[in-house]
Amino acid sequence: MSKKWFRGLGIVLTSALMLAACGNEEETAEETATDSGDAGEEMVQIDEISVGFVPSRDPDEIVVATEPLKDLLIDELAEHGFDVNEVEITVGTSYEAVGEAMSAGTLDVGFIPGGTFVLYDDAAEVILTSTRAGLNNDSDNPADWNENKPTEGTDEQVTYYRSILIAGPSEKGRELADIINSGEELTWEDVDSASWSVMNSSSSAGYIYPTIWLQDNFGQSLTDLSQIVQADSYANSFARLASEQVDLIVAYADARRDYVDLWEEEYGREASIWDETDVVGVTPGIYNDTISVSQFSDIMDDDLKDALQQAFINIAQTEEGQEVIAIYSHEGYEPATSEDYDVEREAQQILRDLTD
Repeated sequence: MSKKWFRGLGIVLTSALMLAACGNEEETAEETATDSGDAGEEMVQIDEISVGFVPSRDPDEIVVATEPLKDLLIDELAEHGFDVNEVEITVGTSYEAVGEAMSAGTLDVGFIPGGTFVLYDDAAEVILTSTRAGLNNDSDNPADWNENKPTEGTDEQVTYYRSILIAGPSEKGRELADIINSGEELTWEDVDSASWSVMNSSSSAGYIYPTIWLQDNFGQSLTDLSQIVQADSYANSFARLASEQVDLIVAYADARRDYVDLWEEEYGREASIWDETDVVGVTPGIYNDTISVSQFSDIMDDDLKDALQQAFINIAQTEEGQEVIAIYSHEGYEPATSEDYDVEREAQQILRDLTD
């Protein structure tokens, strides 16, 4: 055989080996891409997500407490395919202001109570409901709460809470507390002779359910009371109660736990909030707060809704996330549907009937 034949055979073998090597590299690349799951998918770029909170606590306090949520949410959404440049957090001037911002599409995500969600459910879509620790007091009888002071949390997670009527240290407040603690019931004349501090009309614990309580017990509403003032926050209500400007306030069931220190240190009382206040009324259960998204947000779609839903569930399971959501007494989140708030819609209808 000639040397040319051997050289030709060498060229052919070399080419075959090179082709085989290239093939192996391509297969390895394909396997790597397959093993990495979403490695071939591009991240969805979002410049900003706006998150709004209702002013159920002092707005400055909410801003400080929720600051870590910005990075937590950015990091968590990145795990779900969304590259978010910035999270903007605001506190509305009122519950309605947050609802209106969602209606306008200028707010993407809202931490809003069930009452606010129902009022704006043509613009807001609920994705989660909060869970919170139950309380050692859950009786319909206000005297039971006063015999079992202080109100404390339990290990049980619940999806509802109650609103309570809290009588303060004023002369009229003590008079109403004495009636309840003696085993008697309040009359309409009793509650109408007291001065009340309430929240705005979309607040479940601060307005809607106390109205239902008045309707159930006396056939009256908050608007029928002779002395009533509206507060812009629960902190404002407790300050008025402590200074004896009002005799009664309405608040979520564990509100006094949040104002134990302020009662004496900032509001100037000399005795404990548990010694100077009593429960004189207890409303039916209220379904917990929502995390809702705006239906008119430019960035919102089903994929982002799903990512936000899982992101907040995961955040609530971290120590840092727990510290953030504690500002609203939230401890976790569960997926929710609009139908979960049908009882709240019934409450809203009662209010509409009362004002017609």
